[in-house]
Amino acid sequence: MRARGGFTLIELMIVVAIVGSLAALAIPSYLRFQLRSKAAEARTNLATIATTENAYFGEFNRYVGAAPTPPGAESPNRRPWSGGGVADFDQVGFVPVSDVHYTYAVDVDPTGAAFTAGARGDLDGNGVPSEFGYVHPLAGASAGVPSSLAGSCSPNGIFNPVGLQLETAGPCTALDGTSLF
Repeated sequence: MRARGGFTLIELMIVVAIVGSLAALAIPSYLRFQLRSKAAEARTNLATIATTENAYFGEFNRYVGAAPTPPGAESPNRRPWSGGGVADFDQVGFVPVSDVHYTYAVDVDPTGAAFTAGARGDLDGNGVPSEFGYVHPLAGASAGVPSSLAGSCSPNGIFNPVGLQLETAGPCTALDGTSLF
């Protein structure tokens, strides 16, 4: 007699259980990784907005405010860069590389000598926005302009475990961009 080769039903069930367990561990980690990488968009774009605003200030001696762009509700999906304050962002030279996950705005003080750039997005679609900011205060001051877009951002700077930090792109609170994911 010849022995038949193959797998028994129990062996196949064990393999399926192992693969299922690995997937149950890997999928949430992958989703967290995706959300963290999408959150990096806000920091990168806010730093670019700050650079372009400072360059514009160097030439024209004032910062330019910009309305929330793109307008409308944030969602987990990318949105085209249009509407809102596009003309103002164009004026200072900021155009994102592609469609965006976040809404961006720039608030300027009445003298045009200080600004706060804000970003708000709902990457995981749970209805709770994540907010990022960049605060550039008046020369010698320790506070900037409150953000009309990112309400949780302090005019004294962005969240840092050690203390609020000025002139750095980052989360507005400890919950923005980290613990939500």
